[in-house]
Amino acid sequence: MIEIRNLTKYFGEKCAVNIDSLDINDGELVGLVGNNGAGKTTLFRLMLDLLKADSGDVTIDGIDVVKSEDWKQTTGAFVDSGFLIDYLTPEEFFYFIGKAYGMAKADVDERLLYFNDFMNGEIIGTKKLIRSMSMGNKQKVGIISAMLHSPKLLILDEPFNFLDPTSQIYVKDFLDEYCRSTGATVIISSHNLGYTIDVCTRVLLLESGLLVCDKHKEDEDFEQQLNDYFIKKADVQHT
Repeated sequence: MIEIRNLTKYFGEKCAVNIDSLDINDGELVGLVGNNGAGKTTLFRLMLDLLKADSGDVTIDGIDVVKSEDWKQTTGAFVDSGFLIDYLTPEEFFYFIGKAYGMAKADVDERLLYFNDFMNGEIIGTKKLIRSMSMGNKQKVGIISAMLHSPKLLILDEPFNFLDPTSQIYVKDFLDEYCRSTGATVIISSHNLGYTIDVCTRVLLLESGLLVCDKHKEDEDFEQQLNDYFIKKADVQHT
């Protein structure tokens, strides 16, 4: 699904991403973790061709993301509120996104039924512009828009941010069910290590742009090694 080779990105002298080789396979649910400044969002932006790499390549389904846009038809992503068109209502935004992927309004309406409980009566029919909504509801709109066309590759940056506990559980269940039922590849970043370990089949740990740990759920020390890393970091910061 995704191949990354010799990928680097610097901001001045600061290394944001430096990954020699990374393959993410079809059907994997991958969690990207690391402390602030680890390079998680930068990596996502490079994968989505939102940033120009200093060197290296990212391919999605064999397509170089820089040289062709064909991969976009099978990819859904929400990185931050900049992905939203905030002068639209959620309905207008969903129809806009649906049209971009060849979905009729009726198809969009049918797909939105899947998210009814998640929206909790606060998204559709409120007549609010997205810019007037709470951060939590903006987050919901972004997640739904990324999943609207049932993408083969789904990328979400900090999907649990701003959400109440019930909505966080909905997202965790969505991701697990979506990956299992469709065979899609799902990649999330999150500071919620517990949810990430719980839902993801594989976890990648970044530190200063480097991939320092790559653990699969079937590994015996899957959870312990990740917890130990952050505990050790906390101990260092308090000494």
